[in-house]
Amino acid sequence: MKDFLKFTLATITGIIVSGVLLFIVSILMMFSMLYSSDSEVTVRENSILKLDLNGSLVERSGEDPWAILMGDESAAYGLDDLLASIRKAKENENIKGIYIEATDLATDGFAALKEVRDALADFKESGKFIVAYGDMYTQPMYYVASVADRVLLNPEGMLEWSGLSSMPVFYKDLMDKLGIRWQIFKVGTYKSAVEPFIGMEMSEANREQTTDYLTSLWGEMTAEVAASRGVTVDDLNRAADRMLLFQPAAECVQAGLADTLIYKNDVRDYLKQWVGIDKDDDLRTLGLKDMKNVKKNVPKDKSGNIVAVYYADGMIGSLMAGDGESIDGNRMIRDLRELKEDEDVKAVVLRINSPGGSAYDSEQIWHAVGELKKEKPVIVSMGDYAASGGYYIACNADTIVAEPTTLTGSIGIFGMMPDMQGLAQKVGVSFDVVKTNEFSDMGIPVRPMTESEKALMQAYVERGYDLFLTRVSEGRGMTKEAVDQVGQGRVWTGVRAKELGLVDELGGLDRALEIAVARAGVEGYTRMDYPAKKSAWEQLMEFSPADYVKARVLQGRAGQWLRGVETLDRFEVKDALQARMPFEPNIH
Repeated sequence: MKDFLKFTLATITGIIVSGVLLFIVSILMMFSMLYSSDSEVTVRENSILKLDLNGSLVERSGEDPWAILMGDESAAYGLDDLLASIRKAKENENIKGIYIEATDLATDGFAALKEVRDALADFKESGKFIVAYGDMYTQPMYYVASVADRVLLNPEGMLEWSGLSSMPVFYKDLMDKLGIRWQIFKVGTYKSAVEPFIGMEMSEANREQTTDYLTSLWGEMTAEVAASRGVTVDDLNRAADRMLLFQPAAECVQAGLADTLIYKNDVRDYLKQWVGIDKDDDLRTLGLKDMKNVKKNVPKDKSGNIVAVYYADGMIGSLMAGDGESIDGNRMIRDLRELKEDEDVKAVVLRINSPGGSAYDSEQIWHAVGELKKEKPVIVSMGDYAASGGYYIACNADTIVAEPTTLTGSIGIFGMMPDMQGLAQKVGVSFDVVKTNEFSDMGIPVRPMTESEKALMQAYVERGYDLFLTRVSEGRGMTKEAVDQVGQGRVWTGVRAKELGLVDELGGLDRALEIAVARAGVEGYTRMDYPAKKSAWEQLMEFSPADYVKARVLQGRAGQWLRGVETLDRFEVKDALQARMPFEPNIH
């Protein structure tokens, strides 16, 4: 028996020790992978930058320690790193061209994709080449790759070019089955964020605005692709109507969307011809991780002047759609105050990529932007979205810059209060109440609101909309009546917003930086990005495997459907007043 106990104890001890050692080794391996490429990279002659694009495009890059630890091959490419790498490749004389291995570059909109495309077009101005290859081009990826000198396609490959569509998801029948009824209060004919909870199809106003911005987006895309490919917009529309995705690859060449059919195994020799080296020579390539550690060709600025780029990315406030990035109002206000007080910071570019959120938090951030503007220039650069609350926090800036494909505007307010009395009855739960005053139990979600409570809520929403109109009127130098005409919750593309006076210029983050530097009147400066990115260790301490799995589930098209339902779990009374778009316009 003693031998048995000794053996059992030794086995248990061995398992525990092995587990601890395995965990330590895993952590060490992960950090080794994270930091193994920190040393400076030297670019050899006749190199090319390889952009192996297969993942999602986000505003800022960041290592995901759990993704590395779990061997997740999908990647999140930071727009900041991608643009910086293309710029460095243009400046480096040893880099002869860019090779795009196009698979998929998923993003919530088209403004970020346009910034990548514009950076590639600028790269070509240096006289260097761009070659793209794909086994299967998705439409967003083809939009980017079409700027290349040569678009290569596998002989058995596929190319998606079918036009744009928007498919909102409706939950009313699900809510009815659950016994949940949403009580809606809104101002704005086009404010469609509430529609999924109260109807089973798009309203005519929503259909009108969606048709308008899809047509505008498609017009921008086809015009750019037509110019790059040497075809007409009509040619592209005819190709879209044929659904090339299911046509033989050769028809993509005939339609002018691709140049050459070639197997992936032969692409390396094809690239050697472009570089100008022999078939037997090595083809030297650098990836995005390599380019991060390639030294810039420009000398470091010693003026001490800083132009800050502050990223405001995600939903505003606590009522978020999913577990992605969000804008913490309190933190952003604190950060903007610190930038205001920092004498070395001469101007601030506010990079906004947000469909909105809490109207209360939006108002607080609006005020902080105004205080910052009193001390130094504030220029807004809009990403894929800067709508509703996203536009609210932008409208007080000195200058607003948006991409033609940015979705913005959506000047409107709505409120939602759940009535879960039906759900309570279904599960056999009842409630009673004792109160001292008429409205003591207002906001309790287990009964319908009274008419008096509804009147209070509607008045609250209307005051919120009037304040929104006032803020835009003051910031844009327009009358409230003029703002109301382009408001009413209507979403506009950047190109339409400029025509309507909601935006000053069309362009990307680089253009906003140019304006900020000119307004600051400085000759030398250093760009610094805020908030500071979290280290791998900080992410590891804050992020759990369960969160990781949940974040992965909420990505993609199926996840878009789940995010609306998740609102129930996140609902708080203080966030009842919302200035935001739908969870996503769901554009494909």
